[in-house]
Amino acid sequence: MPQKTIGSTIFSDSKPHYVLLDGLRGMAALMVVWYHVFEGFAFAGGGSIEVFNHGYLAVDFFFMLSGFVISYAYDSRWHSASSARLDLKSFFRRRLIRLHPMLIMGATIGVITYCLQGCERWDGSEVPLWQVLAAWIMAICFVPMWPGATCEVRGNGEMFPLNGPAWSLFFEYIGNILYAIFLRRLSSRALGVVVSVTGLAWIYYAVTDVSGYGMVGVGWTLNAANFGGGLLRMFFPFTLGMFMARHFRPTKVCGIFWIATGLLFLLFSVPYLPVVGGVHLNGVYEMVCIVLVFPCIVWLAASGATTDKVSTGLCRWLGNLSYPLYIVHYPVMYLFYAWLIDNKLYTLSETWPVVIGVCALNVLLAYVCLKFYDEPVRRWLARSWK
Repeated sequence: MPQKTIGSTIFSDSKPHYVLLDGLRGMAALMVVWYHVFEGFAFAGGGSIEVFNHGYLAVDFFFMLSGFVISYAYDSRWHSASSARLDLKSFFRRRLIRLHPMLIMGATIGVITYCLQGCERWDGSEVPLWQVLAAWIMAICFVPMWPGATCEVRGNGEMFPLNGPAWSLFFEYIGNILYAIFLRRLSSRALGVVVSVTGLAWIYYAVTDVSGYGMVGVGWTLNAANFGGGLLRMFFPFTLGMFMARHFRPTKVCGIFWIATGLLFLLFSVPYLPVVGGVHLNGVYEMVCIVLVFPCIVWLAASGATTDKVSTGLCRWLGNLSYPLYIVHYPVMYLFYAWLIDNKLYTLSETWPVVIGVCALNVLLAYVCLKFYDEPVRRWLARSWK
């Protein structure tokens, strides 16, 4: 059975949390930060990522975790006769309180770091302050930018140029809306059909390289291939997570947290795979991860339990930190990337003390935001909206 933990949500839900899934979410967030370190070396050198190549798959893992946990936590409450009964208003209120305060904080930190960079686009052109402020207002209202928009202040087509990773929360919001209005009402058989159809479409997208990127790292911009790919990228693992939650039966494996953490690290470290005979092996590999390996990890981690206070505390801490770390780390990475480019530094061996400092700063910033902003604001909103 899942273990009871507090802190990761402000509302007292009727079901306990899966502690190991909380811990794995935190470990995956740390791996996203590590992936973005090597993304910086690629930017500085004008090449591709050569280390920790598949770290972007952590986003697909997050989508699957989200579908699993939301279905587990809320499916039975829509028709409950108890005080825990949900309606659309209360569900959306809960999700807004859970997600939006840190989105606002991520955008605000993004404004600060963008101004520290001198308010310049990637091509070096200067951006008027009013455009920066307009981009911030759009970000806190969660209105995505379209490529070429006046307030798309970085000039590379990002939905949320002040805080790039917010794109995945845009699709997370879509997933939550679809869940509340449509997906939760489906029978298990109908949900299975949805999973199968979207899974086949996602496999086709990846194996044929529809985006032209050679990978499934799509969704961050509103051009056609990215937006459609982003919807598939969210919808398939999210619905698969829901389907697993409905049919979940524990299958215990000792030490699954560390086994799963090591496996995720290895999966994300596999080198980029080439095209052979017209087949995009990189896409094939990514689909193996998303369709086969990630579901096994989620299933086994949901089956496990921590056995002592130290491991329980670690998983709880990682779970609490995961969302703040994911949503505030990239503005700091923008500064790191600018420093790498200005100093023409391209490798970890040249910069490892700074890399350690950047990673530590991100963890510290996320923890401070969690304790002194996110949790107090969510408590206040929960009290006010009741």
